[in-house]
Amino acid sequence: MSNPIAKLVSGVFGKRGGSVAPDNKPLKLRAYDKEDFAVVSSVLQDALVPVIDMDWLSEDKRFALVANRFRWERRAPVGDLPDQPAAGAPSAETETQSSADSGQLPQTAEEPDARFEDAPLYERVHCGITFDRVEQVAYRGFTKEASGQVLELLAVVADDRGLTVTFAGDAALRLQGANIVCHLEDLGEPWPTQWRPSHERTEPEQQSDQDAATNRNGNKP
Repeated sequence: MSNPIAKLVSGVFGKRGGSVAPDNKPLKLRAYDKEDFAVVSSVLQDALVPVIDMDWLSEDKRFALVANRFRWERRAPVGDLPDQPAAGAPSAETETQSSADSGQLPQTAEEPDARFEDAPLYERVHCGITFDRVEQVAYRGFTKEASGQVLELLAVVADDRGLTVTFAGDAALRLQGANIVCHLEDLGEPWPTQWRPSHERTEPEQQSDQDAATNRNGNKP
């Protein structure tokens, strides 16, 4: 595990004497305390959660949800998709002039030197999360009746009286209860995506991820 999220998962959950799955295996975690929930929060950051996939089983004191999470522990390096050309990189105009001077035709899109297949891919996966020992549930900024809504998860913050799950757009989920225990497990196979989560994403990127989140049959976008 070479990236920060993978090291964090390994460090916190490995100290309990248990085993942490390799990067290419489904993630399976259990959280008991604030330190554990900090790791869960990192793993679930920017996950997409359809409201229809949330449910509170009051008799069991369990709140369950299914998220479409970005696999941060498997992400490509931060600098893999630079926003600006590398220093000294020739411009298209320079490339064309250079080719003309040499008597050679410029490279075309049909040549194999530059391919979309070479672009780094990220991964997303469906993930089941349950919270046990939940006494009360409160919603802010959305209701359970909004079954078509998809929320973007920002953080999971635990305190002495429960925990708060915050979402983009000032939405939040409050789970009240002492000693809440969380179980997190990836479901099915991950699928590739070109989009790396960003809080300044373009509308097409957001729509692409939301389309994937609402696909409950596990078809890969």
